[in-house]
Amino acid sequence: MTNKTPAGSYTVMNELVLPNDTNTLGNLMGGRLLYWMDIAAAMSAQKHCNRMVVTASVDNVSFKQPIKLGDAVMIEAVVTRAFNTSVEVRLDVWAQNIPSNTKIKSNEAYYTFVALDQNNVTVPVPELHPETEHEKQLYDGALRRRQLRLILAGRMQPDDATELKAFFVDRE
Repeated sequence: MTNKTPAGSYTVMNELVLPNDTNTLGNLMGGRLLYWMDIAAAMSAQKHCNRMVVTASVDNVSFKQPIKLGDAVMIEAVVTRAFNTSVEVRLDVWAQNIPSNTKIKSNEAYYTFVALDQNNVTVPVPELHPETEHEKQLYDGALRRRQLRLILAGRMQPDDATELKAFFVDRE
């Protein structure tokens, strides 16, 4: 199985916020943005895995800035770490008002995908080899985020979360 870098999974998706995408305040509906984010993240995960993938989890998504009617939305997605049969994908969401030439970061999130074969059975995914310092930081943090996800899903006991415990224990 070929090892890959984050750059190979980098995906950019652009959408224009139209009236049907907004609530009564003229802001992009959160559900529509989550839908777009899921598509961008799935494309990134598929690039890394060269397989069909399914969404396994979505981390906390906080909407920091509203996205307005007429804004262009840019979603950047990249695989941050590969585990046995799953990958973590980071998303950064930007809103751009093209006439005023302003751009704001709306939010970021992490999605997890599982790779499947033609019989919908999970399969191993290629290893990820981060290259830049930023990629290495995201890679290192992915294990802590994964352990937190597993604890919250009831699939791991907090005492077994070695990476999380190490993060909170005093290092003398």
